[in-house]
Amino acid sequence: MIAIRIAVKSDRAVTLTDFTRDWHIGALVVTMGLTTAAPAANLELNLPVACELGRTCFIQNYVDTDPSSAASDYRCGTLTYDDHNGTDFRLPSMEAQRRGVDVLAAADGRVLRVRNDVADVSIRGNDRKSVSGRECGNGVVIAHADGWETQYCHMQRGSVQVRPGQEVTSGQTLGRVGLSGLTEYPHLHLTVRHGGKTVDPFAYGATAGACRGGEMLWAASLRERLAYQERTILNAGFAADKLTMAAIENGDAGRTPPTADSPALVAFVRTIGLKAGDVQSLHLRSPSGQELAKNRLAPLDRNKAQNFLFVGKRRPPAGWDRGTYQATYQVEQNGRVVLQKELQFNLQ
Repeated sequence: MIAIRIAVKSDRAVTLTDFTRDWHIGALVVTMGLTTAAPAANLELNLPVACELGRTCFIQNYVDTDPSSAASDYRCGTLTYDDHNGTDFRLPSMEAQRRGVDVLAAADGRVLRVRNDVADVSIRGNDRKSVSGRECGNGVVIAHADGWETQYCHMQRGSVQVRPGQEVTSGQTLGRVGLSGLTEYPHLHLTVRHGGKTVDPFAYGATAGACRGGEMLWAASLRERLAYQERTILNAGFAADKLTMAAIENGDAGRTPPTADSPALVAFVRTIGLKAGDVQSLHLRSPSGQELAKNRLAPLDRNKAQNFLFVGKRRPPAGWDRGTYQATYQVEQNGRVVLQKELQFNLQ
């Protein structure tokens, strides 16, 4: 029996240079502002990525609302890190990024600055100094009415389609999600500012340290899809042999389902947002309902930015039975199931 767990604690994926004061693209620097004598109206935001939340993209991190050296998201949860100043819309794999996912203007406005020449390279294993001053990577800053700005980071090199001074409309394509700047995984980092100060689009105007309150800046049609998820399953499926984190990130895991001759039958799950004390279990069952393998882990000793678990069994001498194989993944906290997913595939 195979029963293996790999837990990965992500490094801080994004530390942004404030490009309102330091964003030079060659010799071109464009600065402009929108002013009005009328009272400021709140900005209404649309989704900045052409994806389906909860299926083809996921929120990895929110704005850090804790003014101290600790970190807390707008629900007093763990989905952030110290001084994180935006919302991270993560793709499930590099394969998804290579297929191309558009970055969209979240609201009408005028382009202030762009950058389009930073390489798409994960910072994992590389020198962070290589992106010093370009932590945002390729991106766009847009000015909106009444002193609002949005900033879009980590876009794919060469994909930016807009230019400084250009008027854009909500939903217009700006470029594509990439892996540029200070990041380890493909995602769009969106920062929202008002009057030059970072605000949380999920809780604008909330009292610091409050777990509720403030105003959502997202369009009403998006709010159900943007509902807060404490824990999320990023990838899940079946494979024909043992796995690595790289295979999941590259999209290789689960690409080809097991066959009757596969050397092993493996179920895998990658999650984000697991908490200290969470207990994970993964059970694999045959078409007849027999348990082939199981893995129940000790409670997590700390919060995990992401976690990878798989369990499997080597091929029996007679080969694999035909039929539907099933797997059940559960996360329990204090004896209560807080996350569950049923997986299955049919072996012909």
